[in-house]
Amino acid sequence: SSKDTQPKDIENYYQDEDVLDTWFSSALWPFSTLGWPESTEDLSRYYPTSCMVTGYDIIFFRVARMAIQARYFTNKYPFKDCLIHGLTRDSIGRKMSKSLGNGIDPMEVKEKYGVDSLRFFLSTTSTPGQDIRYVEEKVEASWNFINKLWNASRFVIMNTPENYEFKNINDIELSDIDKWILAKLNKTISTVSENMEKYEFTNVGSELYNFIWQDFCNWYIELCKSELNSDNKDGAINTLNYVLNQILILLHPFMPFVSEEIYLVLNSNKKSISFETWPKQISELNDFNGNEIEQLIEIIKTIRELKVENDLKPSTPLDFIVKNNNDEIVKPNLVNKEILLKMTTSI
Repeated sequence: SSKDTQPKDIENYYQDEDVLDTWFSSALWPFSTLGWPESTEDLSRYYPTSCMVTGYDIIFFRVARMAIQARYFTNKYPFKDCLIHGLTRDSIGRKMSKSLGNGIDPMEVKEKYGVDSLRFFLSTTSTPGQDIRYVEEKVEASWNFINKLWNASRFVIMNTPENYEFKNINDIELSDIDKWILAKLNKTISTVSENMEKYEFTNVGSELYNFIWQDFCNWYIELCKSELNSDNKDGAINTLNYVLNQILILLHPFMPFVSEEIYLVLNSNKKSISFETWPKQISELNDFNGNEIEQLIEIIKTIRELKVENDLKPSTPLDFIVKNNNDEIVKPNLVNKEILLKMTTSI
């Protein structure tokens, strides 16, 4: 230390006994913040904590000391699980530092893309054992994903009559298209819940992204338009709102602000999405066979691709037949036939 901080009498001094170094005091954090050594209500309710989240670079400095101090002072482990994630590095893999000047100001990212875009990117890109490379294009991709969700939400709100009385999804007549998206939602809830329990957030992000972007926004919203334009639209209205609400709850840990905002627009009588329970599967739909709807989607995709490959306008009418693997002609039902014609000749 410098001369200014040295004791005046180098032979006769004592060190302050109440000063703790950073790592020692932070090791006390799990219980000292809850009122320990007093037997407080907070200590009995919240200690030990459920999960400690940390980077791998401070396992010895902090995590190991937490475990040691907690066992010594409380005879308990300080947390049930310890989730060790990688470090956030710059786009070429260097550790962010002041000397290199390669750090990212999160406030600037928030101003440009919104805080949920950054949060979704960071929380769903962290693969156990690997560092994250900060790439702005990936944050922008999260921003585009949020825009997709906003647009889908606008569609749902626009197609829901004012003061509409919703019914229990099990008590309403549903089309095969409604049942198809609900069965897809069932699978998503199962996969997401399983991976959340294992802290596999990258898998959660991928599952949610594909279900929301592809199944719900790209396909269900397009497929249900025929139903919304018919006299029997209750199935589609209830399904749209039910699925969107479940999506918002599943997304809430990763996009708290966007999910809360949309949820309160959909549910003006509710206080907050935070009071919702985690989604459960609709057991009645676990055995639903959605092969016909999957086939319908594949036919639409194939016809659209053929038009692109042959420089044909999307509205160009085509004559075609559908055959199965046994070379037998397959005739779609009247509802699917109408959808097929609309979605393969629309601009």
